[in-house]
Amino acid sequence: MIRVLVADDHAMVREGLSAVLAGDGDIEVIGSAAHGAEAIALAVELEPDVVVMDLSMPVMDGIQATRGVRGRVPSTRVLVLTSFSDRARVRQAIEAGATGYQLKDAEPADLRAAVRAVAAGNVPFDPRVAGALLPTAPAEDGLSPREREVLRLVARGYANKQIATELGIAERTVKAHLGSVFRQIDVVDRTSAAIWARDHLPAAD
Repeated sequence: MIRVLVADDHAMVREGLSAVLAGDGDIEVIGSAAHGAEAIALAVELEPDVVVMDLSMPVMDGIQATRGVRGRVPSTRVLVLTSFSDRARVRQAIEAGATGYQLKDAEPADLRAAVRAVAAGNVPFDPRVAGALLPTAPAEDGLSPREREVLRLVARGYANKQIATELGIAERTVKAHLGSVFRQIDVVDRTSAAIWARDHLPAAD
């Protein structure tokens, strides 16, 4: 059972979230907070697995509350649930320690899946805000045709060995191409590269 604390300044939203999260029976809402300071206090008292955190709240906003929860109860992870999708808010939430970021118009099943993912230590991001974690890319990048092929396969979840087999090249050549790709699109890992590819390369699905 995943123990969840809900933080939102609207009582109806808190009640609605509690009902949605309990929909599959493996998530239990153990408390709710109307503002960030209360969220921190309840997190310290109850030690939930996950806090579902709104960003816009009185007394203390969700960014400060996320930082406070993560600082006081390191074992508790924070899933931001908000209507804000702008780059600044997303980055502030991540810098404060949020593990995932979902928008309030998400489907109930997607929200429950995000809570499970956060509880498991994964990093779920609504696809509509994931691009905010990446630098703005120019319309024309300097990637070679081969680098684009490699990047498309990364976006499809291929490992280096699989890419090498698919393209008929050595695995060390794949690694060299990826190093070049990462530098050119200014990312540091495969996940960010895959997101970039889906946003900027045609047929990268």
